Amino acid sequence: GEENADAENGPWRITLDFPSYGPFMQHSTRRNLREKLYKAFIGRASSGELNNWPLTDRILALRQEKAALLAFSSYAELSLASKMAPDVAAVEALLEELRQASYDAAVKDLEELKAFAAEKGAAEAGDLKHWDVGFWSERRREEKFAFSAEELRPYFALPQVLEGLFGLVKRLFGVTVTAADGQTPVWHEDVRYFQINDEAGNTIANFYLDPYSRPEEKRGGAWMDECVVRAKFVEAGKTTTRLPVAYLVCNQSPPVDGKPSLMTFVEVETLFHEFGHGLQHMLTTVDYPGASGINNVEWDAVELPSQFMENWCYDRATLFGMAKHYETGETLPEHYYQKLLAARHYMSGSVMLRQVHFSSVDIELHHRYRSGGSETVADIRNRIAKTTTVLPPLEEDAFLCAFGHIFAGGYAAGYYSYKWAEVLSADAFAAFEEAGLEDESAIASTGKRFRDTVLGLGGSLHPMEVFKTFRGREPSTKALLRHSGLVAA
Repeated sequence: GEENADAENGPWRITLDFPSYGPFMQHSTRRNLREKLYKAFIGRASSGELNNWPLTDRILALRQEKAALLAFSSYAELSLASKMAPDVAAVEALLEELRQASYDAAVKDLEELKAFAAEKGAAEAGDLKHWDVGFWSERRREEKFAFSAEELRPYFALPQVLEGLFGLVKRLFGVTVTAADGQTPVWHEDVRYFQINDEAGNTIANFYLDPYSRPEEKRGGAWMDECVVRAKFVEAGKTTTRLPVAYLVCNQSPPVDGKPSLMTFVEVETLFHEFGHGLQHMLTTVDYPGASGINNVEWDAVELPSQFMENWCYDRATLFGMAKHYETGETLPEHYYQKLLAARHYMSGSVMLRQVHFSSVDIELHHRYRSGGSETVADIRNRIAKTTTVLPPLEEDAFLCAFGHIFAGGYAAGYYSYKWAEVLSADAFAAFEEAGLEDESAIASTGKRFRDTVLGLGGSLHPMEVFKTFRGREPSTKALLRHSGLVAA
C-alpha cells in the first residue's frame, strides 16, 4: 500500500508534465511503461470533452478571417509583416535548406542508435520505436561523453564565470562592468548590482543580477527584463538622458557551507544568453523608449544577441579563461573541453530536423490550410511528416492538440523564429571567427561594429538592415550548419 512507499522502491506516480515525463522516457528501463506513457503523452487533449481537435480548426479559421480583414492572403503573411523574415517563401526556403542538411544526418543518428542498442543486446534494437529513442540516445550519450554535468561544476564557480563574462564583454565591446552593490536598494540580500562604463569612463547602464533559486517566491528558468528603458527628456530647455537598467534573473544553486555557487555548463550558457539580451537593452544608442533596447525588435531577431553570446562558451580562450577549479585553481582539463565540443554536435541532425518539422507544420497550417477543405489539420501534419521525420508519427498521434506554442502562444506562424535567430547568431559569430579569434585588434574592431549595429540600433531600424550593416551581406546558413557539425568546416 501507499504507506510503505519510498523513493527507492516506489510506488511512484509519473505525470505527463515534462519534468516528470522527460526523465522517465530517458531513464526508465521498463519498455512497456515507456510505450504506455508515450502514447498517453501524444494523446493529450484529443478525446472526450477536452478534445482540442475542433479547436485547432476553429482557431485557424478565425486567424484566416482576421488576416483577410487586414488584407493579407493568409495568417502567415500577417504574422511575417511584423517580423524580420520578408515573406513565407523566405521562411520555407530556409526550412528546406535546413531540412536537406539535417535529414540524412537524422537517418544516420537512428541507425547508430539501433547499432548501439544491438551492441547492448536489446531485443528492440532492429525496430526502435518512438518510446525507445530518448532512452537509447541517453544511454549512448552517457557512454560517448562519459562525464556528468556534476563533474564540471567545480570549474564554474559564479565569481569566476562573471569575471570571464565581464572580461569577454570588455574584449568585444570595450565596456567595463564593475560591482555597484549598495548604490541602490535590492529585494533580496543575494541580489547584486553592477554598472557598465564606456571607454571614456562614463556610466552608460546598470543591471541587477538575481542568480539563485528561491523556489518559494520565484518561478523557475532564467530571464532578462527591463527595469528602466533608455530615453531622452527635455525639461525647461534642459536635456537629460535616462540610462537603461536591466534585470538578469537565473535559478542556480546558492552557495552552501562557504563554497561559492557552482554552476553546470548549461547554467553558464544560460547566464551568457540572458546577458546577451541585457547587452542589447543596456548598450542601445536609441533615445526613444518605443525603439530603445529590445523594444520594437522583431520576434525572429530578438534572440540574435543572446544566442550570439552563447557561442563564446565554446571559444577556447573564453572558456579556459574562466573554467578554473574553485579550490585548486586548476584549469579545466583539455579532455573535458573536447567532450563539450563533441557533445554539442550529438544527434544534431535529429534535433534540427525536429525543429524543422514543427516549423513547417506551423507555416503550412497558417498559410495554406483552409477549414472545411479536403485536408484536415491532422492530414497536413502527417503529409509534412513524410519529409521531416525519420520515424513517422503514430496513427493516434495528436501532438497538435497540445501544441500550445502555436495555438495558445506567440509562436503562431512564428515557430521558425528559433531557427531564424540561430542562423543570424551563428553567422554573426562567424564574423569574429573570420576576423580571427586570436587577433585581439580584429576582435575589438568587429566587436565595435556589432555593438554599433546589432546592440546599438535595437528596434530603430529593420533588423535586415541592421544585420547587413554589421555583416556586409544578408544572413547565410553556412555558419549554423558548420557549428552544428552538419557540414565540414
